[in-house]
Amino acid sequence: MQAVNVQNIQNTQMKTVTYDDAVVRAFTVVTVLWGVVAFLVGVIVAAQLSFWQANLGVEWLSFGRLRPLHTNAAIFAFVGNSMFAGIYYSTQRLLKVRMASDLLSWSHFWLYQLIIVAAAVTLPLGLTQGKEYAELIWPIDLMVVLVWVIFGVNFFWTVAIRNEKNMYVALWFYIATIITIAVLYIVNNLQLPTSLLHSYTVFGGVQDALVQWWYGHNAVAFFLTTPILGLMYYFMPKAAERPVYSYRLSVVHFWSLIFIYIWAGPHHLLYTALPDWAQTLGMIFSVMLWAPSWGGMLNGLLTLRGAWDKLRTDPIIKFFVVAVTFYGMSTFEGPLLSIKSVNALGHYTDWIIGHVHGGTLGWNGFMAFGMIYWMWPRLYGTKLWSVSLAETHFWLATVGILLYVVSMWVGGVSQGLFWRALDAEGFLRYPDFIEGLTNSRAMYHARLTGGLFYLLSSLLLVVNVVMTARQGRPSTVTVQVPVRRDAPDGAGVWALLTSAPMLLIAAIIALGIWFGVAGPMVSPVALALFILVCTAGIISYGLQQRRWGHWYGLVERHGFVFTILVLLAVLVGGAVEIIPTLVVTEKVPATITDEMIAEDPALAETAKWLQQPYSPLELAGRDIYVAEGCYTCHSQMIRPFRHEVLRYGEYSRLEESLYDHPFQWGSKRTGPDLARVGGKYDNLWHYLHLMDPRSTSPASNMPGYVHFKTRTVDPAETVGRMRALQRLGVPYGDEDLALAGQRLDSQAQLIADDLLAKNVEVDPRSHMVAMVAYLQRLGRGPQPLAPAATAAVPGGGGDAEPAAAQKE
Repeated sequence: MQAVNVQNIQNTQMKTVTYDDAVVRAFTVVTVLWGVVAFLVGVIVAAQLSFWQANLGVEWLSFGRLRPLHTNAAIFAFVGNSMFAGIYYSTQRLLKVRMASDLLSWSHFWLYQLIIVAAAVTLPLGLTQGKEYAELIWPIDLMVVLVWVIFGVNFFWTVAIRNEKNMYVALWFYIATIITIAVLYIVNNLQLPTSLLHSYTVFGGVQDALVQWWYGHNAVAFFLTTPILGLMYYFMPKAAERPVYSYRLSVVHFWSLIFIYIWAGPHHLLYTALPDWAQTLGMIFSVMLWAPSWGGMLNGLLTLRGAWDKLRTDPIIKFFVVAVTFYGMSTFEGPLLSIKSVNALGHYTDWIIGHVHGGTLGWNGFMAFGMIYWMWPRLYGTKLWSVSLAETHFWLATVGILLYVVSMWVGGVSQGLFWRALDAEGFLRYPDFIEGLTNSRAMYHARLTGGLFYLLSSLLLVVNVVMTARQGRPSTVTVQVPVRRDAPDGAGVWALLTSAPMLLIAAIIALGIWFGVAGPMVSPVALALFILVCTAGIISYGLQQRRWGHWYGLVERHGFVFTILVLLAVLVGGAVEIIPTLVVTEKVPATITDEMIAEDPALAETAKWLQQPYSPLELAGRDIYVAEGCYTCHSQMIRPFRHEVLRYGEYSRLEESLYDHPFQWGSKRTGPDLARVGGKYDNLWHYLHLMDPRSTSPASNMPGYVHFKTRTVDPAETVGRMRALQRLGVPYGDEDLALAGQRLDSQAQLIADDLLAKNVEVDPRSHMVAMVAYLQRLGRGPQPLAPAATAAVPGGGGDAEPAAAQKE
């Protein structure tokens, strides 16, 4: 046997490989840089919630414009660049080959930084799509797609020329990330441009809501989770000098995670106008996520078995342990919040903010810090400049993120209980929304303090990174590796694609999609066949585990087949959820006549709530609302709870937002819901509230919008946007387009005249008048020539409901 081994070694062809670590160093540097920027902007927006004066009276520094900048910087600039740094470092070493193209690697780097700079310029200027985590305007979206194609081509090209036969578990997560983000980003950002800097989403209303949170939730899954899990599976064993605890557990973790995660998006829309079946499906799959998520967490922590002594002395291990712990906390909290009874309490509150930051800054942030501290000295052929400084960084960041998350937990639960509190007669105990905001102020101060700690800790990382680089020099790693040769028993691609397990998987997916899109008569048949085929698959696996294991080992060696399996796993969930919703909403007629109601009486209820297109002035006001990021603080979705109906009005229906491109249901209530604010206050109240929110709501932390008075609406631009919406299915007629300018001026003049009668002079074409028109429209029918509401300006807390409305 020894002689045979010697002969095999002598016959093995060796190859010299020099890894491209220059691009890794570049991505690491910008990770640290953009991390500091993201944390700084986060501290600023946290300060704005505690002290409204921090908006500085500058329109491009207002909370509504900076909050998207903070989220994009934290997710795509900080976490994104750290992910790329780790992937480029680990992929080359796991595949034992240099990245396929240096040109593609550096094109990826520079174009991605250009995207980040473009986002940093456009978002404060109010150039946005108005969709959370997808705010970038369409030219930047095209750049993102280009960069992702470059990254994907370079990665899969490298997989194809690898010198390592098998693909390690970390690479599975990288493949899932590349494939799924491509699908999610393209579908969610389908849009119709109206100009170089503006567009409308192809989907509207409930369709847009479902597609957005299918994307939004799975952006968390496949941008903030799967690639970071891949980094965990590479860097934690390296730091601990121990192998991964369980290969079998990693297989179960990977496939169950990517299959289940894609279904869970609708849990962001519980108790909304989304169809109940989609809400329930999202909740069920979200609860199922507990198992694979915690399986991955335990696999990471148990990898440290026999190395726990390092926890006392090694700050890198500390960062990794806290990161994986936050992963476990976040993946416990997410399914918990998807349970309807818990979601009813926590949604729209600061609890959600704490949950998101625990995942991004706790899980992703600490994993990035640990990876950088481990990788950076090796990239410069030296040791870390200061271990004690890294220790200080760890403890300062840990205290900061705990203070942040705990304060948001406390504040969020308090808000939820405050909003739903009823008195003995069943009416609101705290009718003034602003009172809840005042009671949360202490938690906002605690959040700000925690953010400051986290920001300061990142500055210590900057010092350590700079000093470590100064004491070393960029290193070049060259290794001798055996050239890969395909195993004699390896199956071809076609043989694997047509193998029995693949056909079984394809049948399960096809039946699942059929069940999702089938009608009530056919769906039981599809479900029965689905259960039958799944049972047959389980029995087959139980009887032939060795053959299944051999088959999976072959799949693991074929990057193309493996990628096809990943694509199938993630497509099925999106297809089952999105396609039926598109079909249902397409069946809602644009107009409902008396004759139609006579034929189908059920249409009477639909007609009552059916949305009519916005007038030209209202549409201009809505575009301003979106540009200012008002959706970051206000929802437009009243849930069917007594306390919400008492506070805001009749609960929201699906038909009410069919023509909203994009939808504006919101996900956070720093201010009250606006779905039915139209007619509740007069035009003067809205003017005063927008000019100086403290004049109507003394405790408000909303910024003023003085610039609304000097900015003007362009009627020609509004007509162009109406024409684009007409192409998207909004029922604007040719007459509506021809008379748009005249109708805009007519409605604007009515509002301006009403304000002038109350001693306020304003340009009829100003943004102020357009915004007032939009707010007065919400929850009401078309108001093209209607006089302004005549309700008196409430005294004291301006966000309170009229007492009579509470008792109705």
